[in-house]
Amino acid sequence: MQTVFAKTQDKMNKTINALEAEYGAIRAGRANPQVLDRVTVDYYGTPTPINQLASVSATEARVLTIQPWDKSVLKAIEKAIQTSDIGINPNNDGTVIRLTFPPLTEERRRDLCKDIKNIAENSKVAVRSVRRDAIEKLKAMKKESTITEDDLKDGEKKIQKFTDDFVAEIDKMAAAKEKEIMDI
Repeated sequence: MQTVFAKTQDKMNKTINALEAEYGAIRAGRANPQVLDRVTVDYYGTPTPINQLASVSATEARVLTIQPWDKSVLKAIEKAIQTSDIGINPNNDGTVIRLTFPPLTEERRRDLCKDIKNIAENSKVAVRSVRRDAIEKLKAMKKESTITEDDLKDGEKKIQKFTDDFVAEIDKMAAAKEKEIMDI
C-alpha cells in the first residue's frame, strides 16, 4: 500500500514540475532564459537546445544575450529563434544575438492570464487523474483481500489529502504567475 502512496506522490510531483517548466516558458515582458528552453537548433543534423550551444544571459531587464561557443552556429540559432513561437526578432551583430522583449500590452497580459489559468486547470486534471488511478489500485488490492476495508478508507483519505495539497500548490503557482504578469 505504501508503494501506491509513493507512486501517487511522485506522479503528482512530476505534474508540478511540468507546470513550473511551462510557466517558466511564458514570456512575461522580462528577459528570462527559460523562454528558449523549447527552441532547438539544427546543429550538424541534430536538434540541439540553444543552452547547449551558447551562453544565454539576461544582460538587462528586457534583453537576453546569446553568445554561441562556436561562431559558425550563429545563423542557425538566429533562424531557430525566428521560426519558433516566442514572437521576438533576434538582433545578430556577428558575435552575439540579442533578444529585446517588448513591454506587454494590457490585452496581451489578459490573454497570458487566461493561458495561465488553462495550464493550471490542465495540471489539476492530471493530478485528479493520478488520484483516480491510485484509488482504483487500492480498490483492486481490497478485492484481492491484500488490504482491509478500513485500510481502503484510510488510503482513500490519504490520497485525497495529497490531491488537495497539490491542487492548492497549483492554485498558488497560478496566482503568483498571474501577479507577475499583471505587475510588470
